[in-house]
Amino acid sequence: MPLSVTLAVLVAAITHATWNAMAHAIKDQLVAFGLIGIGSVVVAVPLVAVVAPPAAAAWPYLLASVAIHVFYNLGLMWSFSYGDFGQVYPLARGTSPLVVTGLAAAFVAERPTPGQLAGVAVISAGLGTLVLAGRRTNPPSRTALVAAFGTGLTIAAYTTVDGIGVRLSGSPAGYIGWLMILESLCVPAWAATRRRQALRETPRKVIVAGLAAGALAVLAYGLVLWAQTRGELAPIAALRETSVIFGALIATLAFKEPFGRARVVAAALVAAGILVLNLA
Repeated sequence: MPLSVTLAVLVAAITHATWNAMAHAIKDQLVAFGLIGIGSVVVAVPLVAVVAPPAAAAWPYLLASVAIHVFYNLGLMWSFSYGDFGQVYPLARGTSPLVVTGLAAAFVAERPTPGQLAGVAVISAGLGTLVLAGRRTNPPSRTALVAAFGTGLTIAAYTTVDGIGVRLSGSPAGYIGWLMILESLCVPAWAATRRRQALRETPRKVIVAGLAAGALAVLAYGLVLWAQTRGELAPIAALRETSVIFGALIATLAFKEPFGRARVVAAALVAAGILVLNLA
């Protein structure tokens, strides 16, 4: 995998973990994701104003991704409402790499090399370590597990759909801009209907944090989509989910969740997987 792609996806992983932690810190999850949606739109509108729009062939995939992202956001809100950040985030993110590997082989005819498969497997093992460790020390509720696993399946679905769509778009920046505008409007509209009074009473610092998280969401996924135009979907999906390790660090520093020996092992496995991917 080219070094530029690796670095872009790692930056995206750090950014993604950061905005998810910011979302988790806001108690009212509908308000949180409503603000994130508004922040994403604010960033995306100027973007689509200055770049070329996606080609016609990309729009069916873009619209399909919008629909999938709505369920992704609902699943993420549900996950954060019922489980600890350090538990549901690894499960949601860790589900997708292996699923994407199968979907990419089925729909994009991408068959990873043995080295790439080994890298994906090692990274997935590291992510799985976090999930299993969390179950032993502080078992999450069944609701949280179902929500996080379902969220992971939506991640795999939109990763594959967007991987195809952005390659057909002829304009990765235009694709991410229109995707963010269309999918980000849904939750704010719902929040305005269901939590209008709560939105009015939201402290200014929470509003700023939510809007900033929305801007970071655009940056994080924009980098991933750019990378998908220059590399295969499965390795990029696995590399992107290193955000779980950064999420574990954030959970320890910001939410005082224990890091523990299991997370050290998971971090080492993920680092080894990254090395394997770049040598494959």
